[in-house]
Parts: sequence; structure tokens; C-alpha cells
Amino acid sequence: MQSSQSRKTQKLCVAALRATAIDGINLANSGHPGASLSLAPIMYVLYRDFVVANPFKPNWINRDRVVLSCGHASMLLYTILHLCGYNISIDDLKKFRKFGSITPGHPEVGVTEGIDASSGPLGQGIAEAVGIALAERILSALYSKHLFNHYTYCICGDGCLEEGISQEAISFAGLNKLNKLILLYDANDVTLDGPLAQSDVNDVKKRFESARWNVIYVKDGNDLTQIRNALTKAKKEEERPTLIVFKTIIGYGSKNQGTCKVHGAPLGEEDGKNAKLSYGYTNEPFDIPQEVYNDFKETFIARANEKYEKYNNYYQQQKAINGNKIEVLEKVFNNNIDDIIDNLKFDVSTLKTDATRNTSGILLNYFHENLPFLVGGSADVASSVKTHLNNGITFTPLTPNGTNINWGIREFLMCAASNGILLHGGLRSYVGSFFVFSDYAKSAIRMSSLMKVPQIYLLSHDSIAVGEDGPTHQPIEHFAMLRSIPNFNLIRPCDAKETYGAYRVALKSKTTPTAIVLSRQNLPLLENSKYDDDFEKGAYIIDKAIKEVPDGTIIATGSEVSLAIETKKKLLNEGFDFDVVSMPSYNSFDLQDDKYKASVLRSTREKTFSVEMASTFGWYKYSAHPYGINTFGASGSAHELISHFKFEEPYLTKFILDFMKENN
Repeated sequence: MQSSQSRKTQKLCVAALRATAIDGINLANSGHPGASLSLAPIMYVLYRDFVVANPFKPNWINRDRVVLSCGHASMLLYTILHLCGYNISIDDLKKFRKFGSITPGHPEVGVTEGIDASSGPLGQGIAEAVGIALAERILSALYSKHLFNHYTYCICGDGCLEEGISQEAISFAGLNKLNKLILLYDANDVTLDGPLAQSDVNDVKKRFESARWNVIYVKDGNDLTQIRNALTKAKKEEERPTLIVFKTIIGYGSKNQGTCKVHGAPLGEEDGKNAKLSYGYTNEPFDIPQEVYNDFKETFIARANEKYEKYNNYYQQQKAINGNKIEVLEKVFNNNIDDIIDNLKFDVSTLKTDATRNTSGILLNYFHENLPFLVGGSADVASSVKTHLNNGITFTPLTPNGTNINWGIREFLMCAASNGILLHGGLRSYVGSFFVFSDYAKSAIRMSSLMKVPQIYLLSHDSIAVGEDGPTHQPIEHFAMLRSIPNFNLIRPCDAKETYGAYRVALKSKTTPTAIVLSRQNLPLLENSKYDDDFEKGAYIIDKAIKEVPDGTIIATGSEVSLAIETKKKLLNEGFDFDVVSMPSYNSFDLQDDKYKASVLRSTREKTFSVEMASTFGWYKYSAHPYGINTFGASGSAHELISHFKFEEPYLTKFILDFMKENN
């Protein structure tokens, strides 16, 4: 039984958390006090009594992971991390939401110590947490339960559970019995626009139970004993992931508590002062009593030291016994596997004329057999995207060592959860889908780039050559969409050799996600196509003009490279000598210096033509004359559509010749 002094200290700690959150948001004159105030007791108990992590070794591989899906409550998280000893000072808390601070408006991984995920838009953090829990389960099976044995905690709110991705994540986690995933739900029944009841009537308990979750209900989210008992019970669950529903009051202590008025606006000085008084807290802003620091020192930090020392002793023993295996593990955790990839000797001479999706399937199987840490799957299109693994074990609750993941028809979850796999570390992941369905997953793809995780997207059916499925399945604007994302690399290989090069680039990437966009139709194996140095720079001359100075340049990607080469021959018969440039990666080429760019694009922009079976948006950067498709596609055979949209040599030749004759 706790002493009255202990209860008093804990009450003070919760008050300090709430008060400091109020202070930070007021000083920033921006933020979301509502969830910070309702969640404070829950977060306090979670970190004080349960989370196992080391603030002095923040990247410890076996730490518990905490994902704040309702990322707008970040001021509370920063405050508790400060109290736990992470490298976040009071001055950092005072700079909440300020430019250049380590306490931005939403948690950003890599910016602030102790942040395990950039949760991004509501709901996505739940999916990331599912991926983190999945990674722990797989690694525990591939290595040992002594090396990987931790929990994943995710904090969410009403808004997170309204987003559709939450249901995708809930279903997947329940199916796969991710029992070490614990979701803490701040059920304050209020959203930004008003009461939850005006937009949602779900029975949350039944919703989760129908997806095979364990559900625990806490009537009073201010009662520390109830919170502690619920978390203790959740950790004992051996079969199912657990949802703990905490009934709370948004903006607790404010005159507007329980209403949407306190969701996303600072309390202000007067209301903030009165709220603090309701907690019995009279300290000046940002003045946290030493007693609060001591409480975390005696609990969270003491537990961290004990658990880390014990684990580290075991880890060093394993390193002495299984040095090579641990060395590989460390390389994967650092996303630095260049030497592993370079030491693989794939026989490029076996590649042939084929659809690049088929070549991708061959290469994926090759790398999967040689890289035991490579995991992934597709959104129920493995047979079409060619992500089926011939010798792969499928991940299930009975085969947790499986590295083939059946994501189901859940593109958004697949990509967000795979981000979680990479955030956890120790594995490299890939996902597969039709290129056009990247629309479903755009937000997660963007988060890959923002969090700098080297996700691999295998996206097939890259053009109108999809054929009979029609315009809903034929990508048009998608190249432009993904190329526009900062820190993203889209590669569209022109043949089997370039596809091999794309895999090498993707696997060796450390901080940039890669999309390899693949054809459904066969593409010829081109004589001068590359897969090494020049390929990695994003573009190179694949068919050089005879003249020292070419009359013009044709830039092409993917299936259109062979069309460009064919067109070049016809143009030569007409007296015009062209370079043909294969540009598999617009993004990588953008990063090259001017000297290299000039060596590849040897013509003026006015005499440079680009050809791609997609939107011309973006191509004007390098070409004054983009040849593409700025309408939606149609239903018909690939041959019919390619002819209808004039992606045949006579049409492209005429397009270029008309300009050349008029301007020469």
C-alpha cells in the first residue's frame, strides 16, 4: 500500500506535468492543451512505472517503444521526457513550437531524444506502432527472446480512431496476435469541432473485441491506481493486443474543460493560473519542484539503469559468441549494409527480355534468400506484383520467424506499419502494390521521407499498358506526385539490368525511401543499359549521337527508353543525330552537380524532348517538349492503348521532326 507521502508526491508530479504543458503552450501561444491535460495522469503512470528505456542510451535496441499517435499532445510528451532525464532542457520546453527548436509542434523522430516515431496525421501512429510491435515479434523469433523482448505502447485519442487507417491496423494486429502492443485510448469524447457524438456512434469495446483484442476499461482517467492496475493487467495478456479505454476530461482544470474550446487553443494566463490552482499547484511557470525530478529518478531512471546493465551484459556475451551475427544486426540497425550488398554476386548475365515486374520477382527472391533481415509483402497482389517468395516463410502467430507478410487489402496500413518496422530497426522492409494504388498510401509514403527511413516500394503496372482494367488502374499523375516528395527516390527501370540497379540503390539507401516502378508488359534487354555508377546518378546517355555535338536529346524512362532508341534511328535517317538519355531516377539526377548534368544533357533545353506514358508535369525542368499523357487512360488492350495514345515510333518521330524542321 502506498503511503500518504507517496500519494502526495504522485499528485504533485501529475500537477507539474499539467502545469508545464499549460506554460509551454501559453508561451508558444499555440498548441493543444486539451489532450495534454487529460492524458497527464496516464502518461505519468506509464513512464514512472512501466516504460523500460534508457535516457542515457536513447537508441538502446531493446527499449520499450512509445508512439504518441495523437501527436498534438506533444508538449506533455516533451515534459515527461525532460523529467525522465532525456536531453531536453527547461529552455527547450520554453521553445516549444519555435523555429529550430527540438520541441516542434508534433513529435519528430531524429529531432528529439526519446521520440520513437513521427506519428504524423491522426491514426497513422497506431499503424506505425503495429509495425514496431511486428518487428519486435519477428526479431525475437529470428534471434532470441533475450535480445528482443519489449513492449510497444501507443497513445491515441478519439480522432485517431475515427481515421480509417486505425481499423486497418486494429484488424491486422488482432489477426496476428501482437500481444505486446498496448493501445492507451484517451476517451475524452471531444473532437476539434465539438462532441464526439456528432460524428461517431461506434461501440469501441465491441469494435476492438470483434477484431480479437483484449479490452480493459478504466472509468476514471485521473485515478492513478486504476491506471496502474489496467497496465499491469494488459502486460499479462499472452494472446491478444490490448486496448485500455481511459475515460477522461479534455482540458481538465480549465473553465472550458470537457468542451472543444480547450482542444486546440492556449488556455491563456488567467485560465491557466486557475487550472493550476485547481491542481493545488502554485509554482511559477516552468518551475518544477525537485521532488518531481526525484520521483522519476527513483523509478524510471533507476529501472533504466538496472534493466540496461543486465541486458548489456547479455548482449556483450552474445557478441563474443556470435560476433558475425551481431555485427550484421548492428549494420542493419544503422541502415548501413553497403558491404553486404556489394559482396553479393548476382549473375547479371541471366537477365533477359521480360516485364520488369517479373525481373523484380526474381531479384526479390534472390535478395530475400541472401538477406535474412529482409521482410515484406504486398497488399493482396503478390501474384501480380511478383512479391511471392518461393522459399519464404509466411509470418503468422505460429510462425513468427516468417518474413513474408500478408498485409491484406490495406495499402495505407502496409506502408505505415512498414515505416514502423524500420523505425524499430534491425530489419529492412519492402512493400508491394499497383502503382496507381499509391494514392491510398500517399500520407505514409510521405512520412517515410520525412522520417528518413529507407522504405522500398515495389509498384507495378506502371502505365496505360495495364490495359483492360481501365483508367482507374492506369497511373497518370503518379510519377509527378511521388517525384515531388522531398527526400524520395522514384526509379523507373527501362529493362532487367536497370531493375537490378534499382534494387542495389534501394537496399543501400540509408535515409531515403525508394519506389521501384515496374512494367506489366515485356521490355527488351537493351545493349547499353547500366546498373552501377552512372545508373545510380539517375540518368546517363544510353545511345550516343555520332556527332560531337548532338542535334538534340530524347530523355525517356522505363518502357519508353526502347521507343526513344527506335525513334532516334528514324531521326538519323532524316538527318538529325540525337542522344538518347535513360533517366530512371529524376530525383537522383536532380542531386548531381552541374558538370555531370551537362555531360548527360548535351543539348539545350529547347532541343531536348522527354517521353513518358504519364503526366508531363515536372518535365519542363529539363525538356521544352515533353511527350506524355495529360488525360486519363481507357479500357482496352495494351497494344490498342499504346497506339491510341500515340506511343509508337511514327508518332514520336513526327512530334520531334515537326519541331526540328521548323527550327533548323
